[in-house]
Amino acid sequence: MGMADTYSRGWRFVAERPLELLVWAVGAALLVDLFSKVTAGDVTALTIALFLKDGIVIGLVIGLAGIGLSMTYSILNFANFAHGEYLTAGAFAGWATTYLIAGIGTVSAGDLFLVGVSGGADAGTVGASVFSTPVAVLVGFVVAIAFGAGLALALDRVVYRPMRGGNAIALLIASIGVALALRYLLAFVFGTSRTGITGGTLPTYLVPGVDLIFSAHELALVVAALAMMGGVHVLLRRTKLGKAMRAMADNTDLARVTGIPTERVIRATWIIGGGLTGAAGYLVVLETGTISFDYGWTLLLLIFAAVILGGIGSIYGAMLGGLTIGVASTLSLLWIPSDFTSAAAFAVMIVVLLTKPAGLFGGVTTA
Repeated sequence: MGMADTYSRGWRFVAERPLELLVWAVGAALLVDLFSKVTAGDVTALTIALFLKDGIVIGLVIGLAGIGLSMTYSILNFANFAHGEYLTAGAFAGWATTYLIAGIGTVSAGDLFLVGVSGGADAGTVGASVFSTPVAVLVGFVVAIAFGAGLALALDRVVYRPMRGGNAIALLIASIGVALALRYLLAFVFGTSRTGITGGTLPTYLVPGVDLIFSAHELALVVAALAMMGGVHVLLRRTKLGKAMRAMADNTDLARVTGIPTERVIRATWIIGGGLTGAAGYLVVLETGTISFDYGWTLLLLIFAAVILGGIGSIYGAMLGGLTIGVASTLSLLWIPSDFTSAAAFAVMIVVLLTKPAGLFGGVTTA
C-alpha cells in the first residue's frame, strides 16, 4: 500500500508540475556535465572558485542596489526606472570627490572633477585606491552615499511627490523621463567614453588551501556591502522607523490610521534607498576600475531581475536575488561565451519564477 501511494504521488507530481520536474532534470544534467568536466581536467576547482568569487562580488553590488528599488516598490508601489541613474550619479559624485582629494596639488581641480575625461587627470597620475589613498576613497564613498540619498529625495519632491496617488503608469513614464534626463546630463558633463579610474599597485590576499586570490578592492567591496546590508537588517528589525516601514509595506491606509507618520517614512525610504544605490555605484567602480555614463543603465535590468527573483517587495529577497543573479552570470561561463552571461542570469530568473511564481521570498514585504 505504501509503495502504491508513493507511485501515485510520483505520477501526480509529473502530471501537475511538469515544469518543476524539467527544471530539476536540467539542473541535474548540468551538475553531471560539470562533474565530467572536472574529472576530465577541462575545469579545475580553482576555476569554479574564481567564478563563484566574482559572482558573489557582483551579486553583492546588485543586491545592495536592489534593496533601494525593492523598498520604493513595497512602500510606494512604484517601479522606479531612474534607479540605475542614481547608481551612476552616486558613482560620479563619489569618484570626483576622491580625485579632488587624491590629486590635489598635482592636477588642476577642473580636470580632477572630470575624473579623467579630459586634461591631465587619469588613473596613473592620481593613483586612487584603497591602499594608496584610503582617506580619499573613504570620503568619496561617504559622498556617493550622501549624493545618492539627496538626489533621490530631491527628485521625489520635484517630480514624484506631486504625482503620488495618481496613475501608476504616469509615475512609471515620469521615472523613464527622469532616467533619460540624468543619463544624458552625465554624458554631457563627463563624456560617453569608458574611463579608467583606479590606479597603482594593489595588495592581494590568498585564501589558504584553495589558492584563491582577493584584491584589496574586492575585499573592500565585500566588507562594505555586507556591513550596509547588516545595517538595513538592524534598521528594519530593531528601530521604530523600521517597524513603521514594514507596517506601511503591509498596509499603507492602516498605517496612516494608526498614527504612523507616512510622509516621514516615505522620505526615509528615498534617503536610505538612494544612499544604498549611490554606495553600490561607487563600489562597483572601485572593483572594476572603470566608470561610464551608462553604468547604471547596464546594471538596471540585472537589479530588476534580482528584485523580481527574490520576490517583489522583500528586502531579503533583493539581497538573495542579487547573489543568485551574480553567481548565475559568472558560473554560466563554464558552458557559454561571456557575451551571453546576462542572458543566462535572466534564464535562471525565469526558471525560478516558473517553479515559484512569487519569487524566493514571495509574499514577504519589506522584510
